[in-house]
Amino acid sequence: MKQQRMGGLHIVVPVVIVIVVAVLLAVVPDVHRENKDASDAAVITNSIGMQLVAIPGGSFLMGGAPKDGIADELPPHTVKVAPFYLGKYEVTQAQWQAVMGDNPSTYKHPQRPVDQVTWLEVQSFINKLNRMEGTSLYRLPSEAEWEYAARAGTTTKWFFGDDPQSLARFAWFGQKGDFGTRPVGRGAANPWGLFDMYGNVWEWVADCWHDNYQNAPKDSAIWSGGDCSRRIVRGGGWNSPAEYARSAVRGSSPPEMNDPSNGFRLARSR
Repeated sequence: MKQQRMGGLHIVVPVVIVIVVAVLLAVVPDVHRENKDASDAAVITNSIGMQLVAIPGGSFLMGGAPKDGIADELPPHTVKVAPFYLGKYEVTQAQWQAVMGDNPSTYKHPQRPVDQVTWLEVQSFINKLNRMEGTSLYRLPSEAEWEYAARAGTTTKWFFGDDPQSLARFAWFGQKGDFGTRPVGRGAANPWGLFDMYGNVWEWVADCWHDNYQNAPKDSAIWSGGDCSRRIVRGGGWNSPAEYARSAVRGSSPPEMNDPSNGFRLARSR
């Protein structure tokens, strides 16, 4: 290693260069870095321990592929989405109990997603949580927000591609018999850091049912109108086949229906 003697001091030139570069990297912002996805964004934690991921704004193509011919997923259409927060995990039984004081779930475990909750009961949960937190920002995601977050910048059937063989790495699905749910976060996350977007429980969203996407809004707001005797559920459940646990799949249930494969994930406005 080359050294220079100056006034009795030995200066190790390469070490000095490394230190200077390190300091500069620490204090100079990286102007080329852009927050293209939420994997680099903040995760906030609320008073009941619920973690929510900051989802970036952007545009995406919502719906299924015309070649698949699934009428209620058509036509595909471009939607502009504003930034929002979305639960890193499905709402757990422990979180439900912390707000509501009970646990209606069939498959009881504090870290499993709450199940057997109706859409109407979820509204009560949201109202109580908002009061606890002194805010009005908590809500269900819109259907468009849910699909945008599930896709996480992808256009394939699943966020990992078009081959269902990889689904088991990410999702709890296709279970036969009375196996029920499993604790949240046991599989791998999607590219935006969200767990169990497929499987475990079908997730209630805010919108009423529309038979297809004709005249759907071009932004991610809740779609007004429709058949509000049916509310939309997304993502598939623990007993769903792989084809029902895709980014574009749409299901519906009456808002007063409780089902052991239905739960929810919370959104928060920014």
